[in-house]
Amino acid sequence: MASLASARYGKDLVRVFRIVRNADGTQDIAEYIVCALLEGDIATAWTHSDNKMIVTTDAIKNTIYVKAKTSPHVLQVETFALELATHFVTRYAHIHAAHVDIIKLKWSRIAVAGQPHKHSFVRDGDEKRTVSVTVDDSLGKDRLKGTLKAGIKDLLVLKSSGSSFEDYWVDEFTTLAPVNDRIFSTTVECNYTIPLPPSIPLTFAALPSLGINFEHIASTVRAATLETFATHDSASVQATLYQMCERILKEERHVADVEYKLPNKHYFAVDMKYINIKNTLPQDAEVRLQTPGPPALVLTVLISSQVFMPVSHPSGLIVATVARAPSAKI
Repeated sequence: MASLASARYGKDLVRVFRIVRNADGTQDIAEYIVCALLEGDIATAWTHSDNKMIVTTDAIKNTIYVKAKTSPHVLQVETFALELATHFVTRYAHIHAAHVDIIKLKWSRIAVAGQPHKHSFVRDGDEKRTVSVTVDDSLGKDRLKGTLKAGIKDLLVLKSSGSSFEDYWVDEFTTLAPVNDRIFSTTVECNYTIPLPPSIPLTFAALPSLGINFEHIASTVRAATLETFATHDSASVQATLYQMCERILKEERHVADVEYKLPNKHYFAVDMKYINIKNTLPQDAEVRLQTPGPPALVLTVLISSQVFMPVSHPSGLIVATVARAPSAKI
Protein backbone atom coordinates (compact mmCIF):
# COMPACT_ATOMS: atom_id res chain seq x y z
CA MET A 1 0.00 0.00 0.00
CA ALA A 2 1.33 3.43 -0.92
CA SER A 3 1.58 6.34 1.51
CA LEU A 4 2.44 9.98 0.84
CA ALA A 5 5.69 10.51 2.73
CA SER A 6 6.06 14.25 2.16
CA ALA A 7 4.64 16.98 -0.01
CA ARG A 8 5.13 20.66 -0.64
CA TYR A 9 4.24 23.01 -3.46
CA GLY A 10 4.34 26.68 -4.37
CA LYS A 11 5.65 29.18 -6.88
CA ASP A 12 9.18 29.36 -8.22
CA LEU A 13 11.11 31.93 -10.28
CA VAL A 14 8.99 34.89 -9.20
CA ARG A 15 10.87 37.97 -10.44
CA VAL A 16 10.47 41.05 -8.24
CA PHE A 17 11.92 44.54 -8.62
CA ARG A 18 11.23 47.26 -6.04
CA ILE A 19 12.12 50.97 -6.09
CA VAL A 20 12.16 52.94 -2.85
CA ARG A 21 12.12 56.69 -3.44
CA ASN A 22 13.64 58.57 -0.52
CA ALA A 23 12.86 62.09 0.64
CA ASP A 24 16.38 63.30 -0.16
CA GLY A 25 15.99 62.40 -3.82
CA THR A 26 18.01 59.19 -3.69
CA GLN A 27 16.45 55.92 -4.76
CA ASP A 28 17.15 52.40 -3.53
CA ILE A 29 16.40 49.28 -5.54
CA ALA A 30 16.18 45.54 -4.96
CA GLU A 31 15.77 42.78 -7.52
CA TYR A 32 14.89 39.29 -6.32
CA ILE A 33 14.09 35.85 -7.68
CA VAL A 34 11.75 34.18 -5.18
CA CYS A 35 10.67 30.59 -4.59
CA ALA A 36 7.96 29.99 -1.95
CA LEU A 37 6.84 26.44 -1.09
CA LEU A 38 4.16 25.44 1.44
CA GLU A 39 3.54 22.35 3.60
CA GLY A 40 0.54 21.45 5.71
CA ASP A 41 -2.80 19.64 5.60
CA ILE A 42 -2.66 19.35 1.84
CA ALA A 43 -2.25 15.61 1.26
CA THR A 44 -5.73 15.09 -0.19
CA ALA A 45 -4.76 16.99 -3.32
CA TRP A 46 -2.31 14.16 -4.04
CA THR A 47 -4.22 11.19 -2.65
CA HIS A 48 -7.87 12.03 -3.36
CA SER A 49 -7.79 14.60 -6.18
CA ASP A 50 -9.27 17.11 -3.71
CA ASN A 51 -7.98 20.68 -4.08
CA LYS A 52 -10.01 22.32 -1.29
CA MET A 53 -6.92 22.89 0.90
CA ILE A 54 -4.67 24.15 -1.89
CA VAL A 55 -3.80 27.82 -1.75
CA THR A 56 -3.18 28.41 -5.45
CA THR A 57 0.33 29.01 -6.67
CA ASP A 58 -1.08 32.10 -8.36
CA ALA A 59 -2.15 33.40 -4.93
CA ILE A 60 1.34 32.65 -3.61
CA LYS A 61 2.84 34.68 -6.47
CA ASN A 62 0.44 37.57 -5.85
CA THR A 63 1.29 37.54 -2.15
CA ILE A 64 4.97 37.93 -2.97
CA TYR A 65 4.24 41.02 -5.07
CA VAL A 66 1.94 42.55 -2.45
CA LYS A 67 4.52 42.01 0.27
CA ALA A 68 7.21 43.50 -1.96
CA LYS A 69 5.02 46.60 -2.26
CA THR A 70 4.01 46.94 1.40
CA SER A 71 6.87 45.45 3.42
CA PRO A 72 9.17 47.80 5.36
CA HIS A 73 11.83 45.09 5.08
CA VAL A 74 11.94 44.64 1.32
CA LEU A 75 15.44 46.09 0.94
CA GLN A 76 16.87 43.68 3.54
CA VAL A 77 16.64 40.28 1.90
CA GLU A 78 16.97 38.00 4.96
CA THR A 79 14.28 39.88 6.90
CA PHE A 80 12.02 40.00 3.85
CA ALA A 81 12.30 36.23 3.43
CA LEU A 82 11.38 35.74 7.10
CA GLU A 83 8.40 38.04 6.67
CA LEU A 84 7.12 36.13 3.65
CA ALA A 85 7.44 32.73 5.33
CA THR A 86 5.83 34.02 8.53
CA HIS A 87 2.92 35.41 6.53
CA PHE A 88 2.05 32.09 4.88
CA VAL A 89 2.13 30.15 8.16
CA THR A 90 0.06 32.71 10.09
CA ARG A 91 -2.39 33.54 7.29
CA TYR A 92 -3.56 29.95 6.69
CA ALA A 93 -4.50 27.69 9.58
CA HIS A 94 -3.84 24.53 7.58
CA ILE A 95 -0.37 25.58 6.39
CA HIS A 96 2.22 24.44 8.92
CA ALA A 97 5.51 25.30 7.21
CA ALA A 98 6.71 27.73 4.57
CA HIS A 99 10.02 27.55 2.73
CA VAL A 100 11.21 30.75 1.07
CA ASP A 101 14.36 30.96 -1.05
CA ILE A 102 15.46 34.30 -2.48
CA ILE A 103 18.25 35.17 -4.89
CA LYS A 104 19.25 38.82 -4.76
CA LEU A 105 20.78 40.17 -7.96
CA LYS A 106 23.63 42.63 -7.73
CA TRP A 107 23.10 46.30 -8.55
CA SER A 108 25.71 48.91 -7.59
CA ARG A 109 25.44 52.67 -7.85
CA ILE A 110 27.25 54.29 -10.76
CA ALA A 111 29.93 56.73 -9.64
CA VAL A 112 29.77 60.13 -11.32
CA ALA A 113 32.63 62.57 -10.55
CA GLY A 114 33.56 60.29 -7.68
CA GLN A 115 30.11 60.34 -6.10
CA PRO A 116 27.45 57.58 -6.16
CA HIS A 117 24.58 58.58 -8.45
CA LYS A 118 21.16 58.99 -6.83
CA HIS A 119 19.26 56.67 -9.14
CA SER A 120 21.62 55.07 -11.68
CA PHE A 121 23.03 51.57 -11.19
CA VAL A 122 25.26 49.01 -12.90
CA ARG A 123 25.24 45.21 -12.83
CA ASP A 124 28.93 44.83 -12.04
CA GLY A 125 29.30 41.06 -12.05
CA ASP A 126 27.28 37.87 -11.76
CA GLU A 127 27.66 37.65 -7.97
CA LYS A 128 24.41 37.06 -6.07
CA ARG A 129 23.28 36.89 -2.47
CA THR A 130 21.10 33.99 -1.41
CA VAL A 131 18.71 33.34 1.46
CA SER A 132 16.89 30.15 2.44
CA VAL A 133 14.29 30.38 5.21
CA THR A 134 11.89 27.91 6.79
CA VAL A 135 9.19 28.92 9.28
CA ASP A 136 6.99 26.30 10.93
CA ASP A 137 4.28 26.09 13.60
CA SER A 138 5.29 22.79 15.18
CA LEU A 139 5.19 24.53 18.59
CA GLY A 140 1.93 26.33 17.78
CA LYS A 141 0.84 29.31 15.72
CA ASP A 142 1.80 31.63 18.57
CA ARG A 143 5.29 30.12 18.88
CA LEU A 144 6.63 30.00 15.36
CA LYS A 145 10.19 28.89 14.89
CA GLY A 146 12.48 29.43 11.94
CA THR A 147 15.76 28.49 10.36
CA LEU A 148 17.83 30.74 8.14
CA LYS A 149 20.74 30.18 5.79
CA ALA A 150 22.30 32.99 3.80
CA GLY A 151 25.12 33.08 1.33
CA ILE A 152 26.77 34.26 -1.84
CA LYS A 153 27.18 32.50 -5.17
CA ASP A 154 28.58 33.06 -8.66
CA LEU A 155 31.47 35.09 -7.23
CA LEU A 156 34.28 34.47 -9.73
CA VAL A 157 37.82 34.92 -8.37
CA LEU A 158 41.32 34.22 -9.69
CA LYS A 159 44.86 34.54 -8.38
CA SER A 160 47.76 34.11 -10.80
CA SER A 161 50.25 33.06 -8.11
CA GLY A 162 50.41 32.10 -4.45
CA SER A 163 48.89 28.64 -4.96
CA SER A 164 50.49 25.21 -5.21
CA PHE A 165 49.50 21.55 -5.19
CA GLU A 166 52.15 19.02 -4.21
CA ASP A 167 52.80 15.95 -2.06
CA TYR A 168 49.46 14.27 -2.83
CA TRP A 169 48.59 10.58 -3.04
CA VAL A 170 50.15 8.95 -6.07
CA ASP A 171 49.21 5.59 -7.60
CA GLU A 172 48.90 4.01 -11.03
CA PHE A 173 45.97 6.28 -11.91
CA THR A 174 47.81 9.52 -11.18
CA THR A 175 48.86 11.63 -14.17
CA LEU A 176 48.82 15.08 -12.55
CA ALA A 177 52.23 16.65 -12.12
CA PRO A 178 52.98 18.53 -8.89
CA VAL A 179 53.22 22.30 -9.21
CA ASN A 180 54.60 24.85 -6.76
CA ASP A 181 53.02 27.90 -8.39
CA ARG A 182 49.75 27.79 -10.30
CA ILE A 183 46.63 29.72 -11.19
CA PHE A 184 43.88 29.31 -8.60
CA SER A 185 40.42 30.25 -9.85
CA THR A 186 36.96 29.30 -8.66
CA THR A 187 33.35 30.41 -8.65
CA VAL A 188 32.54 30.78 -4.98
CA GLU A 189 29.36 29.42 -3.47
CA CYS A 190 29.16 30.02 0.26
CA ASN A 191 26.26 29.27 2.62
CA TYR A 192 26.19 30.03 6.31
CA THR A 193 23.66 29.29 9.05
CA ILE A 194 22.38 32.05 11.33
CA PRO A 195 20.38 30.63 14.26
CA LEU A 196 17.43 32.84 15.19
CA PRO A 197 17.04 33.89 18.84
CA PRO A 198 14.80 31.28 20.52
CA SER A 199 13.59 33.85 23.05
CA ILE A 200 12.05 36.11 20.39
CA PRO A 201 8.86 34.78 18.75
CA LEU A 202 8.65 35.01 14.99
CA THR A 203 6.01 37.66 14.46
CA PHE A 204 5.83 40.60 12.09
CA ALA A 205 6.33 43.01 14.98
CA ALA A 206 9.36 41.13 16.29
CA LEU A 207 11.33 41.03 13.03
CA PRO A 208 13.16 44.34 13.67
CA SER A 209 14.07 43.12 17.17
CA LEU A 210 16.00 39.97 16.27
CA GLY A 211 19.27 41.73 17.10
CA ILE A 212 21.08 40.37 14.02
CA ASN A 213 22.76 42.69 11.55
CA PHE A 214 22.36 40.60 8.41
CA GLU A 215 24.01 43.21 6.20
CA HIS A 216 27.11 43.33 8.38
CA ILE A 217 27.36 39.53 8.34
CA ALA A 218 27.07 39.46 4.55
CA SER A 219 29.81 42.07 4.24
CA THR A 220 32.06 40.16 6.64
CA VAL A 221 31.58 36.89 4.76
CA ARG A 222 32.37 38.52 1.43
CA ALA A 223 35.46 40.30 2.78
CA ALA A 224 36.72 37.16 4.50
CA THR A 225 36.24 35.18 1.31
CA LEU A 226 38.06 37.64 -0.94
CA GLU A 227 40.86 38.64 1.43
CA THR A 228 41.65 35.08 2.50
CA PHE A 229 41.59 33.92 -1.10
CA ALA A 230 43.98 36.70 -2.12
CA THR A 231 46.48 36.47 0.74
CA HIS A 232 46.53 32.82 1.82
CA ASP A 233 49.62 30.95 0.60
CA SER A 234 47.50 28.10 -0.64
CA ALA A 235 48.71 24.50 -0.48
CA SER A 236 45.32 23.40 -1.83
CA VAL A 237 41.78 24.60 -2.38
CA GLN A 238 40.88 22.60 0.72
CA ALA A 239 43.33 24.50 2.91
CA THR A 240 42.16 27.91 1.68
CA LEU A 241 38.52 26.94 2.12
CA TYR A 242 39.15 26.06 5.75
CA GLN A 243 40.94 29.36 6.39
CA MET A 244 37.91 31.24 5.01
CA CYS A 245 35.54 29.38 7.31
CA GLU A 246 37.74 29.88 10.37
CA ARG A 247 37.90 33.62 9.81
CA ILE A 248 34.12 33.98 9.39
CA LEU A 249 33.39 31.99 12.56
CA LYS A 250 35.93 34.10 14.44
CA GLU A 251 34.57 37.44 13.26
CA GLU A 252 30.80 36.77 13.24
CA ARG A 253 29.39 35.37 16.46
CA HIS A 254 25.92 34.94 14.96
CA VAL A 255 27.14 32.42 12.36
CA ALA A 256 26.95 28.78 13.48
CA ASP A 257 28.51 27.06 10.46
CA VAL A 258 29.87 27.86 7.03
CA GLU A 259 29.79 25.76 3.87
CA TYR A 260 31.78 26.43 0.72
CA LYS A 261 31.50 24.79 -2.67
CA LEU A 262 34.54 25.66 -4.76
CA PRO A 263 34.80 24.25 -8.28
CA ASN A 264 38.22 24.50 -9.87
CA LYS A 265 38.42 26.74 -12.91
CA HIS A 266 41.36 25.13 -14.64
CA TYR A 267 44.00 26.99 -16.65
CA PHE A 268 46.51 24.69 -18.31
CA ALA A 269 49.84 25.97 -19.61
CA VAL A 270 50.03 25.49 -23.36
CA ASP A 271 52.82 23.13 -24.42
CA MET A 272 54.89 24.92 -27.09
CA LYS A 273 57.82 22.53 -27.32
CA TYR A 274 56.88 21.84 -30.93
CA ILE A 275 58.37 25.23 -31.84
CA ASN A 276 61.08 25.14 -29.15
CA ILE A 277 59.37 27.61 -26.79
CA LYS A 278 59.31 26.77 -23.09
CA ASN A 279 55.92 27.57 -21.55
CA THR A 280 54.79 24.74 -19.24
CA LEU A 281 56.62 25.77 -16.04
CA PRO A 282 56.94 29.24 -14.47
CA GLN A 283 60.73 28.97 -14.26
CA ASP A 284 60.96 27.99 -17.94
CA ALA A 285 58.66 30.67 -19.28
CA GLU A 286 61.22 33.36 -20.10
CA VAL A 287 60.91 35.67 -23.08
CA ARG A 288 63.44 38.26 -24.23
CA LEU A 289 61.88 41.45 -25.54
CA GLN A 290 63.64 44.35 -27.19
CA THR A 291 62.35 47.82 -26.46
CA PRO A 292 61.65 50.00 -29.52
CA GLY A 293 63.92 52.95 -30.25
CA PRO A 294 67.16 53.96 -31.95
CA PRO A 295 69.70 51.09 -32.17
CA ALA A 296 71.99 52.72 -29.66
CA LEU A 297 69.22 52.78 -27.06
CA VAL A 298 67.69 49.34 -27.63
CA LEU A 299 67.41 47.39 -24.39
CA THR A 300 66.79 43.66 -24.02
CA VAL A 301 64.38 42.91 -21.19
CA LEU A 302 63.97 39.47 -19.67
CA ILE A 303 60.46 38.75 -18.45
CA SER A 304 58.65 35.68 -17.18
CA SER A 305 55.51 35.07 -19.15
CA GLN A 306 53.16 32.14 -19.71
CA VAL A 307 50.17 31.44 -21.91
CA PHE A 308 47.33 29.29 -20.60
CA MET A 309 44.30 27.55 -22.03
CA PRO A 310 41.14 27.94 -19.90
CA VAL A 311 39.30 24.61 -19.54
CA SER A 312 35.73 24.61 -18.23
CA HIS A 313 35.26 20.89 -17.65
CA PRO A 314 35.85 18.43 -16.21
CA SER A 315 36.67 20.35 -13.04
CA GLY A 316 37.55 19.55 -9.48
CA LEU A 317 34.92 20.32 -6.86
CA ILE A 318 35.90 21.00 -3.26
CA VAL A 319 33.10 21.05 -0.64
CA ALA A 320 33.22 21.34 3.13
CA THR A 321 31.22 22.63 6.08
CA VAL A 322 33.01 24.04 9.11
CA ALA A 323 31.03 24.45 12.34
CA ARG A 324 31.73 25.76 15.78
CA ALA A 325 32.93 23.22 18.33
CA PRO A 326 29.99 21.72 20.28
CA SER A 327 31.00 23.63 23.42
CA ALA A 328 31.23 26.99 21.62
CA LYS A 329 28.48 29.52 22.26
CA ILE A 330 26.99 31.71 19.57
